[in-house]
Amino acid sequence: MSKAKTIRIATRQSPLALWQAEHVGHLIRTHDAGIDIEYLKLVTKGDKILDQALSKVGGKDLFVKEIEHALIEGSAQVAVHSLKDMPTALPASLAITAFPAREDPRDALVSTKGYTFETLPEGARVGTCSLRRAAQFLRLRPDLRIVPIRGNVATRLRKLDEEDMDATVLAYAGLKRLEMTEVVTEVLPPSVSLPAVGQGILAVETRIDDSATNACVEFLDDAAARAAALAERAFLHRLQGGCQVPIAGHAVVIVRDDGREVLSMRGLVASLDGRETIDGEAEGSPKAPQDVGRGLAEALIARGAGRLLEALKTAAS
Repeated sequence: MSKAKTIRIATRQSPLALWQAEHVGHLIRTHDAGIDIEYLKLVTKGDKILDQALSKVGGKDLFVKEIEHALIEGSAQVAVHSLKDMPTALPASLAITAFPAREDPRDALVSTKGYTFETLPEGARVGTCSLRRAAQFLRLRPDLRIVPIRGNVATRLRKLDEEDMDATVLAYAGLKRLEMTEVVTEVLPPSVSLPAVGQGILAVETRIDDSATNACVEFLDDAAARAAALAERAFLHRLQGGCQVPIAGHAVVIVRDDGREVLSMRGLVASLDGRETIDGEAEGSPKAPQDVGRGLAEALIARGAGRLLEALKTAAS
């Protein structure tokens, strides 16, 4: 009897990250019962720094560097990430081999006081460290007071009451995956809070030269999720954006009445206070998603997004 192949999945230790890794592990095992799954649970730099906003302490690799190192050195064969945590440039030896089907990408307002976005009282305290969320909220409600809040889902919910905040904002996908949607007061439409690039998408990362593992996980790839992911990441890459600037982008494959598939994308760049917002839409072929993302970024740059981003980066340095 041949020995079963073992795939070790590297992941962060937060409940949501573990759910994501175990979800991918379950899918692999269901697809091929001859594969054993193990988990390598790691603590990243981003997990350790909880008293500062991510925009103040580094870029998107804060949550992935240690996990990618485990792949590169061979202590794990697969890494599972939230795509929105990943830099647009990967180490040369690694690739995102699969983008599983996307969960709902919208943001969710959570208020133990029962407020929706519209019913938040004047001067309400809203907890978030996301510059993207803060800018979009302030664009529509400049009276709101943004309170920095970080940590995993449970920590943020606890701080909501401990620090007497009126509401906080979380990714709806994470709450759905953790079966915690009962805390949601309102799922926010993109007109209020356009999602982060990659929000709701998982990234299954492997070594490019590990053909055996790649063959085991390629079935996880979802065409619509891949098209959206590549368009959104191309958009972010062209804008050279990260945690330090308020950028939002959401792409979706839609089917026209004539049966034709179209990749439709919305994107946004904003000032920190939301007073200046440059947004737009683009469409193209799902077979050329990077062209859609880059094209939208170029259109926003032509309308002043480059100047706005440069000002933001200068202010942050």
